Amino acid sequence: MLQRTKGQKVFAVFNTIGLILLSIIFILPVWHVAMGSISDPLKVAASSGLILTPLGKPTLGGYRLVMQNNSIWISYMNTIIYVVASTTLGLILNILAAFVLSRKQLYFKSFFAFVVLFTMIFNGGLIPTFMVVRDLGMLDTRWALIIPGCLTAYNIILMRTSFSEIPEELYEAARIDGAGNFRILWQIVIPVSKAIIAVIVLFYAIQVWNAWFNASIYLPHADRNLYPLQLTLREIVLLSSENAIVADADGQDVEIYRPLIKYATIMVSVIPMMVIYPFVQKYFVTGVMIGSVKG
Repeated sequence: MLQRTKGQKVFAVFNTIGLILLSIIFILPVWHVAMGSISDPLKVAASSGLILTPLGKPTLGGYRLVMQNNSIWISYMNTIIYVVASTTLGLILNILAAFVLSRKQLYFKSFFAFVVLFTMIFNGGLIPTFMVVRDLGMLDTRWALIIPGCLTAYNIILMRTSFSEIPEELYEAARIDGAGNFRILWQIVIPVSKAIIAVIVLFYAIQVWNAWFNASIYLPHADRNLYPLQLTLREIVLLSSENAIVADADGQDVEIYRPLIKYATIMVSVIPMMVIYPFVQKYFVTGVMIGSVKG
Protein backbone atom coordinates (compact mmCIF):
# COMPACT_ATOMS: atom_id res chain seq x y z
CA MET A 1 0.00 0.00 0.00
CA LEU A 2 1.20 3.50 -0.80
CA GLN A 3 2.06 5.62 2.20
CA ARG A 4 -0.02 8.76 2.44
CA THR A 5 1.70 12.13 2.35
CA LYS A 6 1.42 14.67 5.14
CA GLY A 7 -1.00 16.75 3.09
CA GLN A 8 -3.24 13.74 2.48
CA LYS A 9 -3.29 12.96 6.18
CA VAL A 10 -4.23 16.56 7.05
CA PHE A 11 -6.97 16.48 4.40
CA ALA A 12 -8.32 13.18 5.79
CA VAL A 13 -8.49 14.66 9.31
CA PHE A 14 -10.34 17.81 8.19
CA ASN A 15 -12.55 15.73 5.91
CA THR A 16 -13.52 13.46 8.82
CA ILE A 17 -14.20 16.41 11.12
CA GLY A 18 -16.29 18.11 8.46
CA LEU A 19 -18.38 14.99 7.79
CA ILE A 20 -18.96 14.50 11.52
CA LEU A 21 -20.14 18.11 11.88
CA LEU A 22 -22.42 17.78 8.85
CA SER A 23 -23.86 14.55 10.25
CA ILE A 24 -24.63 16.27 13.55
CA ILE A 25 -26.26 19.18 11.72
CA PHE A 26 -28.44 16.80 9.69
CA ILE A 27 -29.38 14.48 12.56
CA LEU A 28 -29.96 17.09 15.27
CA PRO A 29 -33.30 18.48 13.94
CA VAL A 30 -34.74 14.99 13.54
CA TRP A 31 -33.53 14.01 17.00
CA HIS A 32 -35.05 17.19 18.47
CA VAL A 33 -38.45 16.41 16.92
CA ALA A 34 -38.26 12.73 17.97
CA MET A 35 -37.49 13.60 21.61
CA GLY A 36 -40.11 16.35 21.66
CA SER A 37 -42.78 13.98 20.35
CA ILE A 38 -42.49 11.76 23.45
CA SER A 39 -41.91 14.48 26.06
CA ASP A 40 -44.29 15.89 28.64
CA PRO A 41 -46.49 18.43 26.78
CA LEU A 42 -46.38 21.05 29.55
CA LYS A 43 -42.60 20.98 29.68
CA VAL A 44 -42.36 21.09 25.89
CA ALA A 45 -44.54 24.20 25.84
CA ALA A 46 -42.29 25.83 28.43
CA SER A 47 -39.07 24.83 26.66
CA SER A 48 -37.40 27.10 24.11
CA GLY A 49 -34.19 25.23 23.23
CA LEU A 50 -33.17 21.96 21.67
CA ILE A 51 -34.68 18.85 23.18
CA LEU A 52 -31.92 16.25 23.40
CA THR A 53 -33.65 13.95 25.90
CA PRO A 54 -37.35 13.46 26.70
CA LEU A 55 -38.62 16.23 28.96
CA GLY A 56 -40.45 14.86 31.97
CA LYS A 57 -42.07 11.45 31.86
CA PRO A 58 -42.09 10.02 28.30
CA THR A 59 -45.56 9.77 26.78
CA LEU A 60 -47.09 8.62 23.50
CA GLY A 61 -50.10 10.90 23.90
CA GLY A 62 -49.18 12.93 20.83
CA TYR A 63 -48.97 9.84 18.65
CA ARG A 64 -52.26 8.55 20.06
CA LEU A 65 -54.03 11.77 19.10
CA VAL A 66 -52.43 11.76 15.65
CA MET A 67 -53.59 8.19 15.06
CA GLN A 68 -57.16 9.28 15.88
CA ASN A 69 -57.07 11.97 13.20
CA ASN A 70 -58.83 10.64 10.10
CA SER A 71 -57.55 13.51 7.93
CA ILE A 72 -53.96 12.38 8.51
CA TRP A 73 -54.74 8.81 7.47
CA ILE A 74 -56.59 10.05 4.37
CA SER A 75 -53.72 12.36 3.42
CA TYR A 76 -51.30 9.51 4.10
CA MET A 77 -53.13 7.33 1.60
CA ASN A 78 -53.28 10.21 -0.89
CA THR A 79 -49.52 10.70 -0.65
CA ILE A 80 -48.92 6.99 -1.26
CA ILE A 81 -51.16 7.20 -4.34
CA TYR A 82 -49.31 10.28 -5.62
CA VAL A 83 -45.89 8.71 -4.99
CA VAL A 84 -46.73 5.41 -6.68
CA ALA A 85 -48.49 7.01 -9.66
CA SER A 86 -45.89 9.75 -10.23
CA THR A 87 -42.95 7.42 -9.80
CA THR A 88 -44.39 4.73 -12.07
CA LEU A 89 -45.44 7.13 -14.83
CA GLY A 90 -42.28 9.19 -14.51
CA LEU A 91 -40.05 6.12 -14.63
CA ILE A 92 -41.75 4.82 -17.77
CA LEU A 93 -41.50 8.17 -19.58
CA ASN A 94 -37.90 8.75 -18.49
CA ILE A 95 -36.80 5.30 -19.62
CA LEU A 96 -38.44 5.74 -23.03
CA ALA A 97 -37.03 9.25 -23.54
CA ALA A 98 -33.54 8.31 -22.31
CA PHE A 99 -33.43 5.16 -24.44
CA VAL A 100 -34.32 7.07 -27.59
CA LEU A 101 -31.79 9.84 -26.89
CA SER A 102 -29.05 7.29 -26.15
CA ARG A 103 -29.29 5.68 -29.59
CA LYS A 104 -26.68 6.77 -32.12
CA GLN A 105 -29.07 6.07 -34.99
CA LEU A 106 -31.50 8.80 -33.87
CA TYR A 107 -31.89 11.56 -36.44
CA PHE A 108 -31.36 15.11 -35.11
CA LYS A 109 -30.11 13.61 -31.85
CA SER A 110 -28.16 16.74 -30.90
CA PHE A 111 -31.19 18.95 -31.49
CA PHE A 112 -33.49 16.86 -29.28
CA ALA A 113 -30.83 16.65 -26.57
CA PHE A 114 -30.49 20.44 -26.70
CA VAL A 115 -34.27 20.86 -26.34
CA VAL A 116 -34.27 18.66 -23.24
CA LEU A 117 -31.29 20.50 -21.75
CA PHE A 118 -32.85 23.89 -22.54
CA THR A 119 -35.95 23.06 -20.51
CA MET A 120 -33.73 22.25 -17.53
CA ILE A 121 -32.17 25.72 -17.64
CA PHE A 122 -35.17 27.77 -18.76
CA ASN A 123 -38.80 27.00 -18.01
CA GLY A 124 -42.13 28.77 -18.30
CA GLY A 125 -42.41 29.53 -14.60
CA LEU A 126 -45.20 29.16 -12.10
CA ILE A 127 -47.94 31.24 -13.73
CA PRO A 128 -47.71 29.71 -17.26
CA THR A 129 -47.55 26.23 -15.72
CA PHE A 130 -50.61 26.98 -13.60
CA MET A 131 -52.47 28.23 -16.70
CA VAL A 132 -51.62 25.03 -18.59
CA VAL A 133 -52.84 22.87 -15.71
CA ARG A 134 -56.00 24.95 -15.44
CA ASP A 135 -56.76 24.89 -19.19
CA LEU A 136 -56.28 21.12 -19.26
CA GLY A 137 -58.98 20.82 -16.60
CA MET A 138 -56.71 19.25 -14.00
CA LEU A 139 -57.21 21.80 -11.21
CA ASP A 140 -58.64 20.31 -8.01
CA THR A 141 -57.95 16.78 -9.27
CA ARG A 142 -55.31 14.16 -8.49
CA TRP A 143 -53.86 14.52 -11.98
CA ALA A 144 -52.61 18.02 -11.15
CA LEU A 145 -50.17 16.47 -8.67
CA ILE A 146 -49.21 13.48 -10.82
CA ILE A 147 -48.69 14.64 -14.41
CA PRO A 148 -46.84 18.01 -14.26
CA GLY A 149 -43.81 16.65 -12.41
CA CYS A 150 -43.58 13.14 -13.82
CA LEU A 151 -40.96 14.03 -16.46
CA THR A 152 -37.81 16.02 -15.67
CA ALA A 153 -34.88 16.92 -17.90
CA TYR A 154 -32.30 16.13 -15.22
CA ASN A 155 -33.50 12.55 -14.82
CA ILE A 156 -33.61 12.06 -18.60
CA ILE A 157 -30.01 13.25 -18.97
CA LEU A 158 -28.86 11.13 -16.03
CA MET A 159 -30.51 8.01 -17.41
CA ARG A 160 -29.48 8.71 -21.01
CA THR A 161 -25.83 8.90 -19.97
CA SER A 162 -26.17 5.56 -18.19
CA PHE A 163 -27.82 3.92 -21.21
CA SER A 164 -25.10 5.29 -23.51
CA GLU A 165 -22.45 3.34 -21.60
CA ILE A 166 -24.03 -0.02 -22.44
CA PRO A 167 -21.75 -1.77 -24.99
CA GLU A 168 -23.05 -1.51 -28.53
CA GLU A 169 -22.24 -5.19 -29.04
CA LEU A 170 -25.21 -6.14 -26.83
CA TYR A 171 -27.58 -4.24 -29.14
CA GLU A 172 -26.03 -5.79 -32.24
CA ALA A 173 -26.28 -9.31 -30.81
CA ALA A 174 -29.93 -8.74 -29.91
CA ARG A 175 -30.74 -7.44 -33.40
CA ILE A 176 -29.06 -10.47 -34.99
CA ASP A 177 -31.38 -12.65 -32.88
CA GLY A 178 -34.34 -10.70 -34.25
CA ALA A 179 -35.11 -8.51 -31.22
CA GLY A 180 -36.86 -5.21 -31.80
CA ASN A 181 -36.33 -1.96 -29.92
CA PHE A 182 -38.90 -2.65 -27.20
CA ARG A 183 -37.54 -6.14 -26.58
CA ILE A 184 -34.00 -4.77 -26.39
CA LEU A 185 -35.18 -2.14 -23.92
CA TRP A 186 -37.06 -4.64 -21.75
CA GLN A 187 -34.65 -7.58 -21.79
CA ILE A 188 -31.25 -5.88 -22.08
CA VAL A 189 -31.24 -2.19 -21.15
CA ILE A 190 -33.48 -2.29 -18.07
CA PRO A 191 -31.86 -5.39 -16.43
CA VAL A 192 -28.34 -3.93 -16.70
CA SER A 193 -29.47 -0.48 -15.51
CA LYS A 194 -30.97 -1.42 -12.14
CA ALA A 195 -28.68 0.96 -10.26
CA ILE A 196 -29.66 4.12 -12.15
CA ILE A 197 -33.33 3.06 -12.15
CA ALA A 198 -33.21 2.67 -8.36
CA VAL A 199 -31.73 6.16 -8.07
CA ILE A 200 -34.45 7.67 -10.27
CA VAL A 201 -37.13 5.89 -8.24
CA LEU A 202 -35.62 7.31 -5.05
CA PHE A 203 -35.50 10.81 -6.53
CA TYR A 204 -39.15 10.68 -7.56
CA ALA A 205 -40.35 9.11 -4.31
CA ILE A 206 -38.62 11.68 -2.09
CA GLN A 207 -39.65 14.59 -4.31
CA VAL A 208 -43.34 13.66 -4.35
CA TRP A 209 -43.43 12.58 -0.70
CA ASN A 210 -42.07 15.93 0.50
CA ALA A 211 -44.04 18.11 -1.94
CA TRP A 212 -46.66 20.47 -0.56
CA PHE A 213 -46.37 23.60 -2.72
CA ASN A 214 -47.92 22.09 -5.86
CA ALA A 215 -50.85 20.82 -3.82
CA SER A 216 -51.44 24.28 -2.33
CA ILE A 217 -51.42 25.79 -5.85
CA TYR A 218 -53.30 23.16 -7.85
CA LEU A 219 -55.88 22.16 -5.21
CA PRO A 220 -57.25 25.60 -4.23
CA HIS A 221 -60.89 24.54 -3.96
CA ALA A 222 -60.50 20.80 -3.76
CA ASP A 223 -61.99 18.53 -1.15
CA ARG A 224 -59.65 17.96 1.77
CA ASN A 225 -59.83 14.27 0.93
CA LEU A 226 -57.40 15.01 -1.93
CA TYR A 227 -54.78 16.69 0.28
CA PRO A 228 -51.36 15.01 0.48
CA LEU A 229 -49.72 14.38 3.83
CA GLN A 230 -47.32 17.32 3.61
CA LEU A 231 -50.14 19.83 3.07
CA THR A 232 -51.98 18.51 6.12
CA LEU A 233 -48.70 18.60 8.04
CA ARG A 234 -48.20 22.22 7.00
CA GLU A 235 -51.59 23.15 8.43
CA ILE A 236 -50.76 21.45 11.71
CA VAL A 237 -47.24 22.85 12.09
CA LEU A 238 -47.62 26.35 10.67
CA LEU A 239 -51.27 27.26 10.55
CA SER A 240 -52.50 25.30 13.58
CA SER A 241 -55.78 24.77 11.77
CA GLU A 242 -58.66 23.72 13.98
CA ASN A 243 -59.58 21.11 11.38
CA ALA A 244 -56.15 19.60 11.71
CA ILE A 245 -56.24 19.25 15.50
CA VAL A 246 -58.09 16.19 16.69
CA ALA A 247 -60.30 15.88 19.74
CA ASP A 248 -59.35 13.48 22.48
CA ALA A 249 -61.72 10.54 22.68
CA ASP A 250 -61.63 10.75 26.48
CA GLY A 251 -62.88 14.33 26.46
CA GLN A 252 -59.63 15.81 27.77
CA ASP A 253 -58.40 19.26 26.86
CA VAL A 254 -56.02 18.60 23.96
CA GLU A 255 -54.65 22.13 23.74
CA ILE A 256 -51.72 21.13 25.92
CA TYR A 257 -50.93 18.37 23.41
CA ARG A 258 -50.72 20.80 20.50
CA PRO A 259 -46.86 20.85 20.44
CA LEU A 260 -46.72 17.06 20.72
CA ILE A 261 -49.20 16.67 17.87
CA LYS A 262 -46.91 18.78 15.68
CA TYR A 263 -43.83 16.77 16.56
CA ALA A 264 -45.61 13.42 16.25
CA THR A 265 -47.06 14.33 12.85
CA ILE A 266 -43.61 15.29 11.56
CA MET A 267 -42.18 11.97 12.74
CA VAL A 268 -45.02 10.01 11.19
CA SER A 269 -44.36 11.74 7.86
CA VAL A 270 -40.58 11.16 7.77
CA ILE A 271 -40.39 7.60 9.11
CA PRO A 272 -41.36 5.88 5.79
CA MET A 273 -38.53 7.56 3.85
CA MET A 274 -36.08 6.80 6.66
CA VAL A 275 -37.08 3.13 6.51
CA ILE A 276 -36.94 2.85 2.71
CA TYR A 277 -33.66 4.72 2.16
CA PRO A 278 -31.26 2.09 3.61
CA PHE A 279 -32.58 -0.50 1.14
CA VAL A 280 -31.87 1.81 -1.82
CA GLN A 281 -28.63 3.28 -0.51
CA LYS A 282 -26.44 0.53 -1.98
CA TYR A 283 -27.63 1.53 -5.47
CA PHE A 284 -27.44 5.27 -4.87
CA VAL A 285 -23.71 6.00 -5.26
CA THR A 286 -23.29 3.44 -8.04
CA GLY A 287 -26.27 4.76 -9.97
CA VAL A 288 -25.29 8.42 -9.71
CA MET A 289 -21.70 7.69 -10.76
CA ILE A 290 -22.84 5.53 -13.69
CA GLY A 291 -25.25 8.20 -14.87
CA SER A 292 -22.97 11.16 -14.24
CA VAL A 293 -21.86 13.35 -17.11
CA LYS A 294 -18.20 12.74 -17.79
CA GLY A 295 -15.93 15.47 -19.09
